[in-house]
Amino acid sequence: MPRFFGEQALDGWRKVAAAVHDNGGAIFPQLWHLGAQRRAGSPPYPDAPVISPSGLDPAGHAVAEPATEAELDAVVAAFARAAAEAKAAGFDGVELHGAHGYLLDQFHWPVTNRRTDRYGGDMAGRVRLSAEIVAAVRAATGPRFPIAFRFSQWKGDDYNARIAEDPGELEAFLTPLAEAGVSVFHASVRRYWLPAFDGSDRTLAGWTRHLSGLPVITVGSVGVAAAFRGADEAAQPSLTLAPLVDLLDRGEFDLVAVGRAVLADPDWAAKVADGRLSDIRPYDKSADATLY
Repeated sequence: MPRFFGEQALDGWRKVAAAVHDNGGAIFPQLWHLGAQRRAGSPPYPDAPVISPSGLDPAGHAVAEPATEAELDAVVAAFARAAAEAKAAGFDGVELHGAHGYLLDQFHWPVTNRRTDRYGGDMAGRVRLSAEIVAAVRAATGPRFPIAFRFSQWKGDDYNARIAEDPGELEAFLTPLAEAGVSVFHASVRRYWLPAFDGSDRTLAGWTRHLSGLPVITVGSVGVAAAFRGADEAAQPSLTLAPLVDLLDRGEFDLVAVGRAVLADPDWAAKVADGRLSDIRPYDKSADATLY
């Protein structure tokens, strides 16, 4: 979780951005907030409150008081300030992490969002905080600065969780974010090729591109042959990239995010580009503990 405040940290990030540019790359920091996944008293600021929509963990246990609107206003301002600092430090865009059960996703998911004010209730209420953050980041960075927004159905505590039960609910989630200024959506799933909803073979990335009209990033078990934290599903990953290419050709997504495969082999992208797939060092699930 990158710290985008304080001169010492920002000086370090300026060097990171410059080094990436010197090597011909582009770089976005991923800005996020743990929310209720942070334990009270945790460093580096043990006196800071635990911020969450309803003060509940996914099991329904109280872990804090529900966030006040003043606290949420401060969260919005902090995201905007961090994005502006990222732009000033030379980064090429930012990604807002609204997935995997962290703060923004805790608002998206009705299990952890029991609020009865304007930040709860229906989809419009549950996505409101994220849309306000996107709008504030857009205002702080200008009209042409790329803003990616990462979201997921699944949570770290519940792989079967859903914030949208059908394409209509997904559209109600995506539309306020797009209108607020999102440039690209990052649809995070555990298996990039699986259909998102019954009755269609479209993936979550495919539905997101179809409904929003914006560029979309797909992610989830790309280039690995091991399940992500659990092997309970019949559909298992494969080292072959043929399904990925097929979905790309079908217009399901525009970009691909790769995690574990690149951790295993930092030259993964270059080897794929050169057609040297047999030279790729495969990801070893037994090394998970050292990679995370």
